[in-house]
Amino acid sequence: MDLIDSLKNLSAKISKQKDIIQTEEATKNAFILPFIAALGYDIFDPSEVIPEYTADYGNKKEEKVDYAIIIDGAPQIIFECKKCGGELQWEHAIQLNKYYASNTKTHIGVITNGIQYQFYADLDEANIMDKKPFLEINMLDLQDSLVQELKKMSKSTYNIENILTTAADLKYLKEAKRVIAEQYQNPIENLYHLLSNHFIPVLKLKE
Repeated sequence: MDLIDSLKNLSAKISKQKDIIQTEEATKNAFILPFIAALGYDIFDPSEVIPEYTADYGNKKEEKVDYAIIIDGAPQIIFECKKCGGELQWEHAIQLNKYYASNTKTHIGVITNGIQYQFYADLDEANIMDKKPFLEINMLDLQDSLVQELKKMSKSTYNIENILTTAADLKYLKEAKRVIAEQYQNPIENLYHLLSNHFIPVLKLKE
């Protein structure tokens, strides 16, 4: 079954069950583990998917992330999970961010409540997790184009160089969309600065 079909089946399940899921543990079992399995990883193989993965950094020992996906013997994708319906905030990423600093093999961090998935990388600075996700997936509003990007993180196609290149492209595309949206909201002032800072100097050089 293709990834999009697996996720659509899981999406239908989430729609029916989200109101009865009350705890983080139930969210993990009902929604998050099936999501990881849809990406092709064996959730029953402890050498591939490790729950409560122990991460030591600095003076703190035995700090844990909820899940680590092991690829080529190293934890390359790590998950921080919250209960279904909970709002995802940057504060929830602190655990992942600390882990980034201690493991150079980890490049992808995921924060999720089983419905929303936020994917982070270390594009701005190596081994420091970016403050903004490069990819966001909403299981109740699946978009084929985003699922195609997600597919690059599946077991059968995983290649960290390709993923990070795509992550950079997605990040800059999101930023471009944000700037354009700001132009619509405040077009006169922003347009003036855009012209004075970018287009007018270029025109003068051509004179």
